[in-house]
Amino acid sequence: MKVLAAMSGGVDSAVAAARAVDAGHDVTGVHLALSQQRQTFRTGARGCCTVEDAHDARRAADVIGIPFYVWDLADRFRADVVDDFVAEYAAGRTPNPCLRCNERIKFAAVLDKARGLGFDAVCTGHYARVVDGLLHRAVDPAKDQSYVLAVLRPDQVAHALFPLGDSCKDGVRAEAADRGLAVADKPDSHDICFVPDGDVRGFLSRRLDKRPGELVDAATGEVLGRHDNVYGFTVGQRRGLRLGRPAPDGRPRYVLDVQPVTGTVTVGGADALEVSTLCAGVPTWCGPAPSLPMRCAAQIRAHGEAVPATAELRDGRLHVALDAPVRGVAPGQSVALYDGDRVVGQATIG
Repeated sequence: MKVLAAMSGGVDSAVAAARAVDAGHDVTGVHLALSQQRQTFRTGARGCCTVEDAHDARRAADVIGIPFYVWDLADRFRADVVDDFVAEYAAGRTPNPCLRCNERIKFAAVLDKARGLGFDAVCTGHYARVVDGLLHRAVDPAKDQSYVLAVLRPDQVAHALFPLGDSCKDGVRAEAADRGLAVADKPDSHDICFVPDGDVRGFLSRRLDKRPGELVDAATGEVLGRHDNVYGFTVGQRRGLRLGRPAPDGRPRYVLDVQPVTGTVTVGGADALEVSTLCAGVPTWCGPAPSLPMRCAAQIRAHGEAVPATAELRDGRLHVALDAPVRGVAPGQSVALYDGDRVVGQATIG
């Protein structure tokens, strides 16, 4: 097959590209220039998509012996991922930008362009597996990234290669060293790539007008204090509330709800964070649409625990009844459904 290998400049995508070559594919490497400030350099494991990453990807392609190009998708990334991230927070929701990037950039913009150029598939360094045309979890549960790939449609899964799905991270690093790839010991990127300093609140404050408001006790309706900007809060947050006095029972308070229009942030005890039913939007199925209602496992965070559940459609929207409650579910998060290791699909919690 003619394969386009998306090379981020990290160890995973480099080894994935090398394995695609070993499998006999005709491989071309491409680095996605997503940042509009690429001349800045990453600090340790924070951020990605910098000029340093582009250089690392090119050097890896040279060692592997494949052609290499850089595609400038910065404008598309800003519109589809960064602006979406800001708009979601402005609406009081908690988005997952990595999921959105996979959906709209790597497996929409890139795959569409690759197919138009005559490539048969896109290869990435994600830890996931495609088995008989269906998306599955990776073998290594600690590195599994199937949650952020659950947005893929069947036609996208059919043209995706994930060569690392059967591997563990230590083995991948050892293989990179054996292949002479300089990125073998490069730290994994963490946090949100376009917020390299990790300060999401500061990032949002530079893009959204401040919306001060009140901190209100959910149980009593009492105003416990005021805040400078509602966009600095998300459901489940404990730190940074600055309430000035403890709850009557002495236990910590958490953010339970955020209302951007009024600026009201409602807080309460941890028990009030428990949710047993998830109401989400129109689902995306990774394979054939399942027969609903169905028993499945539901996961609401990239590395969260999957909970046994029953999923059904009501007026075209996905509703998930959990066998055991989970805490800290925020509007804007994704709920991914699994049948064993197979990814069934996902929907955005409303």
